Amino acid sequence: VQLQASGGGLAQPGASLRLSCAASERTLSNGVMGWFRQAPGKERELVAAIRWNGRSTTYADSVKGRFAISGDNAKTSVFLEMNSLKPEDTAIYYCAATNKRLIMSRFWEGIPSDYDYWGQGTQVTVSS
Repeated sequence: VQLQASGGGLAQPGASLRLSCAASERTLSNGVMGWFRQAPGKERELVAAIRWNGRSTTYADSVKGRFAISGDNAKTSVFLEMNSLKPEDTAIYYCAATNKRLIMSRFWEGIPSDYDYWGQGTQVTVSS
C-alpha cells in the first residue's frame, strides 16, 4: 500500500492549511488512517487519526479544537484541516495507515509502530 500526501507549505500564524492523503488500495477499509508529525529534535507524535469502523477520531491535545480529520466514503483518503495555525505546529507531517482494527486504547495512544504504511512526509511551516 502506498500513501500519497499533499498540501503542506508555508502559512502565517492564524492561517489555515489542508493536508490530503490518498491510499493506493482499499485494503485499509477496516483499519485506521491518520497523521503524525515530527519537529526537529522531537519524537514523532500523533496529530489525528480516524478509525474507519465507526469513524471514531482522536486528536493530540495540542490541536484539539483547531484541527479536524475527515475521510472519504471510499475509505481510501483522509484530510486534515488545520486552522488557527501556530508556530509550534511547524513540522514534517506524515500520513500513516494500518489495516489492523486497533482496539480503542491503542487507537487513542497513537503509537507509530502500530501503523504499517507511511507516506513521504510533507513540510508545514508556520511563520510570519
